Parts: sequence; C-alpha cells; structure tokens
Amino acid sequence: MSFAANILILVGAMLASLLFTLIVNRLWPVSKRYAESDQVGWQLSVLGTTYAVTLGFMLYTEWSNFRGAELNVELEANALRNIYRLAQAMPQERAQIEALTVQYATETIDHDWPEMALGETPEESHVINEDLWKALLSCPLSTPMETTAHDHALTELSTLTQHRRARLLDNNYELPGIFWCVLLSGGFLTILSVSIFGARQIRVHVLQVQSLTLLVTLVMLAIADIDKPAGGKRLDVVK
Repeated sequence: MSFAANILILVGAMLASLLFTLIVNRLWPVSKRYAESDQVGWQLSVLGTTYAVTLGFMLYTEWSNFRGAELNVELEANALRNIYRLAQAMPQERAQIEALTVQYATETIDHDWPEMALGETPEESHVINEDLWKALLSCPLSTPMETTAHDHALTELSTLTQHRRARLLDNNYELPGIFWCVLLSGGFLTILSVSIFGARQIRVHVLQVQSLTLLVTLVMLAIADIDKPAGGKRLDVVK
C-alpha cells in the first residue's frame, strides 16, 4: 500500500476507537463501569498478553521473510554481474553475453517488478535467461582460461536461475487469510476491552485507547506492507 493509504487507515482506526470510547462513556457511565474494572482488567491482561505475543510473532516472521527475499535479490544481482565479468575471458561470445546480461537486468527492473506488483508472473526475463544458457553452451573454447571462465559462468548462471525462481516464489507468498482474521479480531477485542475499562480519569483513558490503537494499527500496517517480500525490491543494473 502507498504511504497515503497507510495514513488514511491509521487516522480512520484512531478516529473509530476515539468515537467508540466516547459513545461508551456516554451510554455506560464510568461510575457504573468502575465497579466491574476488576473483571475487565483480568480479561484485558490475558487477552492483551496473548495478542501481544501473536502480533510480535507475526511481525518477526514477516520481517524474516522480507530480509530473506532481499538477500535473494542481492545474490541474483551478484550472479548476473559475475557472468558479465566472466564474459571478458570468452572473446568470441563476449559481446553477446554482455548484451544479454544488461538486457536481463533492464528487463527485470523495467518489467519484472511492475508485473510482480500486479501479481503476474514475468516471462520475458525467462526468455533472456534461456538465451544466456544457449549462448554459454554454444560458446567455442580454445584456451584453458576460456574453459575455466566458461565453467564459472555456467555455475553463476545456474545460481542466477535458482535465485530468479526463488524471487518469483517469494512474490507469490502472502499471509494466509486465517492469520489476518486472528490479527484483526485480536486487535479489535483488545482495543474494545481497553475502551470499556472503567477509568476515572477520562483524558488518561482516552490517551491509553489512542496509544494502543496507534501501536496495533502501525504493526498491522507494517505486516501488510512487507507481506509480499519481493514487491519493493529492485535489481541493480549491471555496470
């Protein structure tokens, strides 16, 4: 989601919790709720602890997946750069291999990422990848240096192919709907319990509700933003 969309959701959630708290205070006076604060406090303690553990675990898992995807993209770029450098030792096919590596990087940046953002599977970079395989496998070798460079280039191309496949799989991953149900339900119930707590200091109570709403909403927005790890990465152009 865009930054503006995140701000709108955050503001909407905080306004909704504030409005709900004010309505509860009007329809259910604090003086009547205060006598039941022990029961609400016990419920809030158990519910809040359970939800905090769940929310923290979800955020940690999503961030780990995001960092893993970021590393995978870097390895893909490194493999492509290595193929470009190794082409210098294969003069007969150097121009074609260098052109294909630059074309692959350009295609990935200009088309793969936009298509992946739309949930589509990019195909053109796969075609270029196949052309790289054909160029290397048909490359004539006449010296030991060319043979060694060719062997390393094939290894790097195999690595590139693996990381490209991993990038596409990362983009297809998303948090299952049942987990979003747990996060949203837990957040709603936790904020609800805080809102109905019978606090005598109204301003302090409203501040507590708003603070909790802000924190919970920000964490869930963070989870949503990194839910598709490959969505925001960029592959550097070979130089």
